[in-house]
Amino acid sequence: MSSPEFTLLFITVAVGALLQVAIGFGLGLLAAPVIAIFDPSLTPVVVLLLATGVTAAVLVLEGGHLDLRGAGWALVGRVPGVLGGAALVAVLPARYLALLVAAVVLTGVAVSLRGFVPAPRRRSVLLAGLMSGLMGTATAIGGPPMAMVWQRLSGPRLRATMSGFFLAGSVMSLATLAATGAVHTYSLWHTALLAPAAAIGVLLARPLSSRLDMRRTRAVAMVLAVAGATVLVVQQFV
Repeated sequence: MSSPEFTLLFITVAVGALLQVAIGFGLGLLAAPVIAIFDPSLTPVVVLLLATGVTAAVLVLEGGHLDLRGAGWALVGRVPGVLGGAALVAVLPARYLALLVAAVVLTGVAVSLRGFVPAPRRRSVLLAGLMSGLMGTATAIGGPPMAMVWQRLSGPRLRATMSGFFLAGSVMSLATLAATGAVHTYSLWHTALLAPAAAIGVLLARPLSSRLDMRRTRAVAMVLAVAGATVLVVQQFV
């Protein structure tokens, strides 16, 4: 990876971490397509490792607003999803995993734009947890299903509940991927290089979150995610 590529990735991770803290998701949505463009072998492990640190930071800041019961049911649903996602990582070549990342991003954005708001009942939370586990383990993008089912929650409660779910869920996904041999030294080294970017995003989010228009921020995140996914798709066919 060249210096310009790494610089772009560093900035993407910082912005993704800032969004993760400010609106409850965004790190995977932004960083996974960009990482896959430069080195598909780094997905999903690097993003999951970075997300573990970022979501832990959010819980330290806003853990008092955590909806423990809702997060618990979502994690029950995540278990079979994690197993399915790990199976996809084990059998799919890097090119198809890259296309899967792009497909997940574009689908998540399309559903969000349609304004679909499912009722946060136990069944829908379980299903969202399952889909999040499948997509999050295979592509590191597990935010859209949970963002949809929990979008009626207030700001601090949304961020804390999603962070609690993603912290536990990321650990589950990483443990399963490690058991299949998908976690290796190469991924750990790049995670260490990008960890300062995630830390910068977390530190900037606190003073900036009160100044951000959440609707516009989500819109910008969607546009950037679609741009990254589009480039990723084009790259696979040129």
